[in-house]
Amino acid sequence: MSQTNPNPWLYPYPPLQAGILLRRYKRFFADIQLNTGEEITAHCPNTGPMTGISTLGSPVQVSYHPDPKRKLAYTWEMIQVNDNGPAWVGVNTSLPNRVVAAALEAGILPELAHYAEMRREVTYGQERSRIDFLLTDPEQRPTYVEVKSTTWATGELALFPDTVTTRGQKHLRELMALIPTARVCMLYFINRGDCPNFAPGDTTDPTYGKLLRQAREEGLEVLPYRFAITPTGIQFCGRAACQF
Repeated sequence: MSQTNPNPWLYPYPPLQAGILLRRYKRFFADIQLNTGEEITAHCPNTGPMTGISTLGSPVQVSYHPDPKRKLAYTWEMIQVNDNGPAWVGVNTSLPNRVVAAALEAGILPELAHYAEMRREVTYGQERSRIDFLLTDPEQRPTYVEVKSTTWATGELALFPDTVTTRGQKHLRELMALIPTARVCMLYFINRGDCPNFAPGDTTDPTYGKLLRQAREEGLEVLPYRFAITPTGIQFCGRAACQF
């Protein structure tokens, strides 16, 4: 894989339109008033509770896709929060894996550079999970990388998960079972640039927090990576500090 990144944006957004959030409902829908005054319904590509990042009246950015096959022409991409001063938070959960793939190809994630091959969505484990990225090289153990998008924060502390995640618990069990024959990593994609610290969301899912601590003791590598979200694109900001 390449070891250079010629583009400062790991993901350049298409031209976006600004507005404010009027309502989010039925998980997949958001009513938004554009700055032009037009009210639209946009697809919300985030099935979670979006704790702390769905305040009505907040500035948002949407992309426009005039494809007749789409039910909704607009997609909600980001929202602005003021937890630590104004900052954009990524809403579109389909993007983190695309951004991580670009970062791996560019070789800019220090702990995950210098691999010969990258494969995606590889089936593994007793519970038939699919790993987001499998990195291989003739001179190293295979490396399994699971990606989790993180948007919830308390002050400058990013937290995951913001709700009970049995799927996330399963992934931790599956990764632990690979140790020590493989290197296993949990990559937390901090989908906002204002959080230099990371911890598990123990108040929402204590079981997940317990499993994460157990997995780290057994050899799981916790990689909380920060990404700055702007209406122009997404940039890598380095690694956050684990506070647990």
